[in-house]
This record gives sequence, C-alpha cells and structure tokens, in this order.
Amino acid sequence: MNTSNIPNNGQSKRTRYLSSWLAYPLALLVWEGMPWAISLPSPRYGWVTGHPGPWNLPGLIPVLFGTAGLIWGVAVHSGQSHRGIAWELDRNYLLRRGLHAFSRNPMYLSELVLLLGWVLFYGSIAVLIAFAVWFAFFNFYIVPLEERTLEAHFGEAFREYKNLVPRWFGKCRV
Repeated sequence: MNTSNIPNNGQSKRTRYLSSWLAYPLALLVWEGMPWAISLPSPRYGWVTGHPGPWNLPGLIPVLFGTAGLIWGVAVHSGQSHRGIAWELDRNYLLRRGLHAFSRNPMYLSELVLLLGWVLFYGSIAVLIAFAVWFAFFNFYIVPLEERTLEAHFGEAFREYKNLVPRWFGKCRV
C-alpha cells in the first residue's frame, strides 16, 4: 500500500481509534441494517407479496459494490494506522493509490452507492430521502470539512492531489 506519510509539523494530539474488529461489523450494521429499518414503515414499490420484484433485484448490484468498497476502506485505513479507524478527520497519512486514485472520497462514495442500491432494492421513498440527506451531509458538510483539515495538515501535497483526483469519481487528471 503506497501512501505519502508526511509528519504532522510537530503537533501532538491524542487520536481516538475504533478497532478494526469492531469497525467492520459496525459499518455493516449501519449501512446494511439502517436502510432495512428505514424501509419498514413505508411502502416498498415493486415488491409482490412481501418479496422484491424483478425490478428491485438489480439494486443488489450496487449494494455488492458499495459493500466491497466499504470493507476495502475500513481495511486500508486500519492498515495505515495499525490501531484501527481514527475518529478524527485529521490523519497522519494521505492515501493516493487504489480507489483513492479515482476518488478523493472512495469510502463515502461506497456508502452512497450502497445506499442507492438499497433504494432500488427496497423501492422505498423513505430510503431515497435518507440517501438524499446523506449525500447532502457528505457533499456539503463532511467532505469540505475533511478537505480543509487535510489541506491544513498536508499543504501543497494535498492541493496537488486535490487538483489531480475528482471529489467523487472520474479519471485522474495527470
């Protein structure tokens, strides 16, 4: 795994970590269980006698890709810190390889793809609203906050990465 490890300019802070063995089931519980729970009180369009219809089943394809991306993201971040997933947005490493070469936010993107798959699978307006809220939260709050933090920490290295790799997904601009 290739990364750029840049020192944190002598700043000392205590980082809180979520151990990997807890991060995997927690992430899966949230992103697999939450949509199911949200879909329960609302109508499930396309479902017949309590089962997904043929138009709902293709929704499992983005669920599969989103889940794989989520597991990959937890593994990469856990591997970098050797302690688990850091709760803080400011990390002492800048990932640029793997999925990070195509998206500055592959974990958030994976979560959104996964949630969009559940929207299709459950045929639920409530899950669609949850997807829209999460997208807005990620796009307008979390990602800009994380980018400001990374730019303050890594400076020119992050600005160069930001100019080369799109926020969500696309071809690296070399």
